[in-house]
Amino acid sequence: MLYPTTSQTVGPYLHIGLSGLNCSDLTAGLPDLGATPVTIHGRVTDGQGKPVPDGMIEIWQADARGVYRHPDDPRHAGSEGAAAGFTGFGRVPTEPDGSFRITTIKPGRVPAPDGALQAPHLVVSLFMRGLLKHLSTRMYFPDEAQANDEDWVLRQTPAARRATLIATASDDGLLRWNVVLQGAGETVFFDI
Repeated sequence: MLYPTTSQTVGPYLHIGLSGLNCSDLTAGLPDLGATPVTIHGRVTDGQGKPVPDGMIEIWQADARGVYRHPDDPRHAGSEGAAAGFTGFGRVPTEPDGSFRITTIKPGRVPAPDGALQAPHLVVSLFMRGLLKHLSTRMYFPDEAQANDEDWVLRQTPAARRATLIATASDDGLLRWNVVLQGAGETVFFDI
């Protein structure tokens, strides 16, 4: 009989061996990706509102047409596949004040399990010291009100908590999205 490996926390050395894989600008050096770059900034805070200075945020997304750069996406193959050079994957560490910043494009809509289209979103994973398993969530875009109302995942999220998944537009043209680990305003996390 095979037994599962014991879980370990991420530990205090999270960034050793991973920093070379960081990518804070998914658009850098790429040709026209069919969308305007957008920069997302925010902070990760713990249950007491204190910054998480040693976390890591990963995003995974489709391109502007809603195509993932992955062989499991049947739309990926051929000349109509994912945008050339766009991986859809980014990784950034949090700063000492818990802040992060990442530049990407707004993804297109992708099919949902019910056959409808999902609202444009980023799939987000959060790693940090003390976690046995990374946290999974999503970030949605504020200028997609109708698509957000129709989204398969957001419809299953309690109405009072949906706002934790939707970024807000800042006066400086950036999108602001904070991750709150516990307590008031806790971000919705998914058990996947």
